Amino acid sequence: VQLQASGGGLVQPGGSLSLSCVVSGITFSRCSMGWFRQAPGKEREFVAAISWGGTVRSIADSVKGRLTISRVNAENTVYLQMRSLKPEDTAVYYCAARWDVSGGYSERDDQYHYWGQGTLVTVSS
Repeated sequence: VQLQASGGGLVQPGGSLSLSCVVSGITFSRCSMGWFRQAPGKEREFVAAISWGGTVRSIADSVKGRLTISRVNAENTVYLQMRSLKPEDTAVYYCAARWDVSGGYSERDDQYHYWGQGTLVTVSS
């Protein structure tokens, strides 16, 4: 199973970025997906999650209204669209997959089975 995250980079405060994560080696349409991030010197934290069908989503309070999670099952891809970025959004962003046929999602990183390598987002002027 492979999760390939991309789209990170350097952006100015107030700017936008779109992250993507392509999944292979597993039935993507039966996985709930999550995005987590880890800032320097901090623990990994939940950012967003989406059910396998895309109908149920969760966004962390710290990013609500600024970040949106979506998925295209036909493309085996999950997206994280970020706008109005702040310096405190600087982190390595990880996508994660969880085998889940219940139609739900999880905000707990210990419930995800597969992880991508991470993509660095730096918000700085």
